[in-house]
Amino acid sequence: MSKQIITEQIKKQADEIVKAFNETVIKNPNRYYVTRYKGSYLYIDRLDHDSISHLCRLKYTGNMDEWEFEIFKYSNESYDAEDWFFPGSEHVDGTIKGALKAGLEAYP
Repeated sequence: MSKQIITEQIKKQADEIVKAFNETVIKNPNRYYVTRYKGSYLYIDRLDHDSISHLCRLKYTGNMDEWEFEIFKYSNESYDAEDWFFPGSEHVDGTIKGALKAGLEAYP
């Protein structure tokens, strides 16, 4: 599969999904998810009272409902696509919202 580019339109859609999740699920102005982008990856971090924590990264496949998920492992400070034994893994379904739900359980 060729490398998929995350266009500005895709970034806008992704940011809107994360913003809606922050507003409807997290509901805390001092604790919320933030996005950053590099190449074909969407990185999702959590801002918690001015402290940033890594959550996961999603690789864009060309479809908004089929992102490839990698959890951030603090044990070795890296992203891991093979680890599926973490709280919340059942929410990972290829969507950004599923990744956000998984993050709430993996890193409460």
